[in-house]
Amino acid sequence: MLRHLRTTVRHRSAIILWHHHNHYHRSAKYNPPKTANPPSPPKPPKAPQKPQTFTFHDVTWEDSYPWMSSLQDKVAMRHMNMYMEQEEKYTEAVMSDTERLQTKLQSEMASRLNFDLSTPPLRWGPWLYYRRVEEGKQYPVLCRRLASLNEEFISHKSPSSGFDFTSGKRIEQKLLDYNQEAERFGGYAYEELSEISPDHKFLAYTMYDKDNDYFKLSVRNLNSGALCSKPHANRVSNLAWVKDGQALLYVITDENKRPYRIYCSMIGSTDEDVLLLEEQDENVYVNIRHTKDFHFVTVNTFSPTFSKVFLINAADPFSGMNLVWESEGIVHCVLEHHQGYLYLFTDAPKDGQIVDSHYLLRSPVDSSSNPRIWENVFIADQNLVIEDVDFCNSHLVLITREGRKYGICSVALPLPGWKQAVHLRELQPHFLPLPKHVCNISPGPNYDYYSKTMRFTISSPVMPDAVVDYDLSNGKWNIVQQQNMLHERTRILYGTALSSAIAEKTTNVKFSSMNDVKSEDGNLWNDLSEFYACEHHDVSSYDGAMVPLTIVYSRKNRKDNQSPGLLHGHGAYGEILDKRWRSELKSLLDRGWIVAYADVRGGGGGGKKWHHDGRRTKKQNSIKDYISCAKYLVEKEIVQENKLAGWGYSVGGLLVASAINCCPDLFRAAVLKVPFLDATNTLLYPILPLTAADYEEFGYPGDIDEFHAIRKFSPYDNIQKDALYPAVLVSSSFNTREKGMHELVSLTDD
Repeated sequence: MLRHLRTTVRHRSAIILWHHHNHYHRSAKYNPPKTANPPSPPKPPKAPQKPQTFTFHDVTWEDSYPWMSSLQDKVAMRHMNMYMEQEEKYTEAVMSDTERLQTKLQSEMASRLNFDLSTPPLRWGPWLYYRRVEEGKQYPVLCRRLASLNEEFISHKSPSSGFDFTSGKRIEQKLLDYNQEAERFGGYAYEELSEISPDHKFLAYTMYDKDNDYFKLSVRNLNSGALCSKPHANRVSNLAWVKDGQALLYVITDENKRPYRIYCSMIGSTDEDVLLLEEQDENVYVNIRHTKDFHFVTVNTFSPTFSKVFLINAADPFSGMNLVWESEGIVHCVLEHHQGYLYLFTDAPKDGQIVDSHYLLRSPVDSSSNPRIWENVFIADQNLVIEDVDFCNSHLVLITREGRKYGICSVALPLPGWKQAVHLRELQPHFLPLPKHVCNISPGPNYDYYSKTMRFTISSPVMPDAVVDYDLSNGKWNIVQQQNMLHERTRILYGTALSSAIAEKTTNVKFSSMNDVKSEDGNLWNDLSEFYACEHHDVSSYDGAMVPLTIVYSRKNRKDNQSPGLLHGHGAYGEILDKRWRSELKSLLDRGWIVAYADVRGGGGGGKKWHHDGRRTKKQNSIKDYISCAKYLVEKEIVQENKLAGWGYSVGGLLVASAINCCPDLFRAAVLKVPFLDATNTLLYPILPLTAADYEEFGYPGDIDEFHAIRKFSPYDNIQKDALYPAVLVSSSFNTREKGMHELVSLTDD
């Protein structure tokens, strides 16, 4: 995806910071002592210019820095390294007068970090799986324990170091030490995939090989700890266990990182791995996943023109693939199996008409109709949107949204054997308790298909992420991980608690069920809304579209029309804007800053139409929505004029940078983290492979209308020459694997 494969390094002065000096008035009766002239500001480094002329369709333009795209030119890349070092030194020089403040902020932020990187245990069958970090080590260790030996175990700290003093036995089993993996891979350990076999005997995982720029597959025997002799494939993108853990399916990519082949490897066999599928069309992509009950493996193939789902019988993976679903264009399809029924969660068009949100279908596994008949499970409800689904043997769980209000509800399985769709309420859904201001709900791994406990991560702009286990049989809940120490420290800061009230707490805390407490008691969730307000506004954009704007501020430190503000935006791929609580932003909020989030078109949360209205030739809608939100903050005196900063990362950097090109005087500063700025050259001459979804998002330059739209919103191509730009800090990455060659473009001319 383009959000992971960015473009060439382009530069026009990486950081420009405008300094405002105090002016001192002389008195006739007093001559102040002479002071030394302030040092002259540092000069930004200048990259070598090697202009080239390009022509496409009816447009001709000149680019001075195409040499930065020459990844295979060792001389050019050496110059690139030297230039980036100069940029770093220039940044340090420009920011030198803020060193004390930086140190103070770093100290504040570090004090809030959770240095215990261990994960809460996840029960799957008889085992509790978790990762923990050993003292003095850089990487974690994957471990497990038998739940029957320690039913109350909720932390790697209890019992200490995995030793049960009552029985005198060590009950922890180390499965994989990533510090040792780092030694295998040149001092760097990055895991992409990790799948434990359903019989709990093997671990299949992929580690990044930075020397070769691909992910390498390994399979480890969990009883002996030894690596299996095979498979040892390279360029692996997907995994799925079959035959109850006796065999492994895996997908490899071609040289352009396109997933295109599926292999089956019999564990312990010396036979060659069997090729099950090869997609030779360079526009077709492949991925696989097993159903939660491990009865089937689904094979999704997609291209710009179609999406298909095939089914492989996990008990007999060589019996072939059966086509169970197909649709025109690129659509989202997730298929599950439950007691003889296939369930498909998709956003594919219905009867040739584009739908605005996902819906759930089902069909008997043994259906003989051709094509297969799929039935709607629920009657569409415009007020209640189903954002995601999850299954276990006893329940169907739905993540829902009504406007801006999120919910989790469970429905008992199996569903009635009716033939027609019903309203969700007819199935008597049980809604699980949630805190205030939830902005996102993410399902956890939930590997155990036969467990009635499901895990979710609950996010809010005014609450640290809470990892929550819900018992679907009775609705009780436990927070199994959260930064609970933050609440008491905040109470002390705001004078609502005594220092002596701070108690030593672990990050794993059990709470009673919502049946025993008042649901409005936010403190049980470590909710910080007592100190920080979260407001929702609707902003009218240039064409009358209402753009959701979320505002967070300190109840104590906010000052009307005197507060600086930070406006975050993303607006692409239909992704929901990340509005989670970030502990580092507390340093801004406590100093009176306003932190705002603009859910512009092109992003998620408003259905497929909201996404489509901010992509390709309609990308200007995203930019204008963001500008409208920025103006709203100033005009409503929420943020002081001339104290508004923009903030965007990846494709959000394109959004913010384009807005600054349009209205440079609206912003005082901006932070662009590894931003996507050179859209024209990236889409015309990609130095890293792009997918069909990337062109669907930003436009295909072969189409003349879409080419002109790209030229219009591309920040690199629209820098105003005579405008005074705000201070812009641009972070970059010189890594071709995920982030590509991120741009160093500042929004000002030399």
